Amino acid sequence: MTPLCIRVPKRDGERVRAELLSKGILDTGRKIGSDGEFLFIPITADGYEGYETAKMDLEPLERTPADYKEILDIPDEFRAELPTSFDVIGDVAVIKLSESLIPYKQRIGEAMMSVGPSIRTVMMDSGVKGDLRIRELEQIAGEGNSETIHKEFGVRMATDPSKVYFNPRLATERARIASLVKEGETIIDMFAGVAPFGLVICKRARPKIVYSIDINPEAERFVRKNMQMNHIGNIVPITGDAAEAVEGLPDADRVIMNLPQTADAFLMNALSKTRPGGTIHLHKVTERIELDDLIEKIITNASAGGFEVMIENTTELKTYSPTMSVYVFDIKKRN
Repeated sequence: MTPLCIRVPKRDGERVRAELLSKGILDTGRKIGSDGEFLFIPITADGYEGYETAKMDLEPLERTPADYKEILDIPDEFRAELPTSFDVIGDVAVIKLSESLIPYKQRIGEAMMSVGPSIRTVMMDSGVKGDLRIRELEQIAGEGNSETIHKEFGVRMATDPSKVYFNPRLATERARIASLVKEGETIIDMFAGVAPFGLVICKRARPKIVYSIDINPEAERFVRKNMQMNHIGNIVPITGDAAEAVEGLPDADRVIMNLPQTADAFLMNALSKTRPGGTIHLHKVTERIELDDLIEKIITNASAGGFEVMIENTTELKTYSPTMSVYVFDIKKRN
């Protein structure tokens, strides 16, 4: 059956296509045709907003699977265990697999690449190891190593998840923090990795300086590369233990503590380097039912150390397990 189309000037084509799609009357099974200065957009209705209609023999639009599970060939009894999500860092996909899926890891990796044209390689993640927070990775599909360029809010970030910690799922949080930064702020990022927070902040705000601390020497190498790539000169990379490294730094208007497992153990160090009125962004993983108790504990522990604080905001960043989540606490230092 020849589809009905509307004849739309090319200058209006994208707007009209989006409107048709939102109203549910765009024929998504056909390609859009063109003739000179006009497009012929297939529709499922009798017409749209007075545009001239015509019947055109348009090519069918082949549907490309968007989910790797649709094309994956594994026994049905294992399909329920397939991950519903995975990380994409630049052109590197990183996925965690249960023990029973390991025999099918190559098939899974190849299926992921088939539906993700921007993916160059797929790595199986066996977990974050040690104080340096490095992922144990094994290549299961594709080519090349795990070093890549990740893009976020106009910032290019060189990273390698097999050598340095990097969490692509914090993009929204990085943009949020950047939106809070006032001109001229001094910022300390205590567990910075390749400095994604610092890079986004420096691109989207106008801080005076960002001190980027990480215990992993590889992090500093990537930070310097990222500064050069993004033409940023007000990040100071520091290799060392955060508790010791902050001692020699000036007091900060803002401290970032992205170390969900143990960040609260460094809270006194952060408070000692935060100016009155300054803010600490503390990331912490906790049982959801214990959230209120943790908030009270943060306030109580700060008070015991001689600091008066208030929790201005608490945000759930991501699910960690069926009963736990990672939260960020915006802690305002009052004195």
